[in-house]
Amino acid sequence: MSPSTSNGNSREPRFAVVGNPANRRVALFQDAVAAAGLPAARVVPWLEVLGGRAAFRPGETVRIDSPGEDPDVERLLRGVGDATRVEGSARWYERFTEAVREVGRVAAGCTLLDDPEELAVLFDKRLCHAVLHDAGVPVPPSPTSGPTGPVVRGWADVRELLRAHRMPRAFVKLAHGSSASGVLAVETAGPGRVRATTSVERDPQGRLFNSLRVRRCTTEGEVAAIVDALAPDGLHIERWLPKAAQRGRAADLRVVVVGGRATHAVVRTSRSPMTNLHLGGTRGDLDDARAAMATAGGSWDEAMDVCERAAACFPRTLCVGVDLLPAVGWRRFAVCEVNAFGDLLPRLTGLPGSGAEGLDTYAAQVAAAQQRAVHRTTRNHHATT
Repeated sequence: MSPSTSNGNSREPRFAVVGNPANRRVALFQDAVAAAGLPAARVVPWLEVLGGRAAFRPGETVRIDSPGEDPDVERLLRGVGDATRVEGSARWYERFTEAVREVGRVAAGCTLLDDPEELAVLFDKRLCHAVLHDAGVPVPPSPTSGPTGPVVRGWADVRELLRAHRMPRAFVKLAHGSSASGVLAVETAGPGRVRATTSVERDPQGRLFNSLRVRRCTTEGEVAAIVDALAPDGLHIERWLPKAAQRGRAADLRVVVVGGRATHAVVRTSRSPMTNLHLGGTRGDLDDARAAMATAGGSWDEAMDVCERAAACFPRTLCVGVDLLPAVGWRRFAVCEVNAFGDLLPRLTGLPGSGAEGLDTYAAQVAAAQQRAVHRTTRNHHATT
């Protein structure tokens, strides 16, 4: 998977990236393109896409990147410009999926690295869970999985689903959320005995905001008020599976899969149920995790196979980030999320034996796109001779 440095080769991809021009994701991808000796990617701003002004050149290789971290784009997608606000994710999803489908139509003569229909599944946790489950990928049990799952209208529905499915501990998530936005780790212990861990703050007007501080809600009324406010945007429920621990902290893994191969991985640890680094999680020790798996009679290769099987559910999307839950003891694994934009791991280089040694996540994607371009050109040549 080593990058080519030949500039004039007709087999080389000409990149265009749909993104926010000043965003660090675009900058990191441009660095990878330059390191491969290729011309800079042409940036197609999200504002142009959402304004119906996007244009692509025949033969371009198009990467769709995250629309986040731009208040003007956020306002168009969500209806509010404050990135800390929680509400509006259903509106965001509707407009985002409409926009990427329009990219697919306008870029009909191009090679897309991200499939619009697969993105629509990846950004709906209920649909994604069902796709993984149906493919035999281990996932936490969920009463809301799939397009025919029950609509959750508020806390009363959540409470009844937890009771009916015997889930005293569960994660309640926004169906279209990301970065732990709107997530509650709920624990119940009989009538009226409810508590939840969340980063959601509720102001006196009832508006919801994401905080960088994980806090504990200790009354059913407080939990119910948050869930009732979240419910109009759509909710997904999953059983809270106990995680393995590393040095006394709950641990999981973010594994990046590029072109079907697990290329990069980090261990994330936390004292709270949410291991997201922006919520106080820290990077753990990958070697210790591999050793713990081996000691338990498990296998690192098995863990990576689970991630690759999850990514294989989305074959037309070059790169995904898989959140892997190791069960207590480090022997069994489940997938809790598959992230379309899960590659933001600056300076992290590829796993030994992955083919991406020495490459960061963006360079690995550029190299994979180069390989695909060569294979595509070779197939076209054979088809015409």
